[in-house]
Amino acid sequence: MTIQKFPDHPTLSQHTAEHLAAIINQKPTATLCLASGDTPIETYHRFVNLVKEGRVDVSQCTFVGLDEWVGFGPDDFSSCSFYVFRDLFNPLNLRLDQVHVFDAKASDLAAECARIDAVIAERGGLDILLVGMGMNGHIALNEPGTPFTLGCHVVKLAESTITVGQKYFETETELSQGITLGLRHLTEAKEVILLVSGERKAPVLQEALQGPVTEQMPASIMQTHPNALVWIDEAAGSLLPMA
Repeated sequence: MTIQKFPDHPTLSQHTAEHLAAIINQKPTATLCLASGDTPIETYHRFVNLVKEGRVDVSQCTFVGLDEWVGFGPDDFSSCSFYVFRDLFNPLNLRLDQVHVFDAKASDLAAECARIDAVIAERGGLDILLVGMGMNGHIALNEPGTPFTLGCHVVKLAESTITVGQKYFETETELSQGITLGLRHLTEAKEVILLVSGERKAPVLQEALQGPVTEQMPASIMQTHPNALVWIDEAAGSLLPMA
């Protein structure tokens, strides 16, 4: 695990965008799984600019969705996939065959989990997994107590996740379950990037990176990955003993 601190969120975002471009330039057929949420939005905008400037070609890449609220899909405003399509997939003009996201409205969610597991397996695993971290330490929608060994699965959302999730919706919305990649996919990914920004995440980040590795703190799994990159801004890293 390597930790790198950046002076602010724009610098963090530009560095991440350029790194994604560099990985794809090394492997044009890369398989990427990129999180939704507030933290990576600026990264995606800057990455799209790199593509439009001709500095990277994504035409052979495969993109996998990280997670979704059960009962929601890409056409539903405030779904997880809505934001990734808005900020990344659509601006990149990706073909339908390049994008694989959960159908969280499906009648058979177990089959959806198996489908995304198969997509990842058929491509030899993820080349890049970019994730954020929740206020309870969750990675994707892997809540505290989720076994590190799971692949894609359906999860009962923690109350804190339901509360924080409301910020993405215009009106209070009932959320109870999510469908998500499992932490096994993180363990097996060739490279994992954890992006954390903002002072409010500082105590959780400190616990995740300096506390014990435990399923009660899902983000602590980053400590075990040989190619884990933890990229943070000054505010998020304010409690870490770093230069």
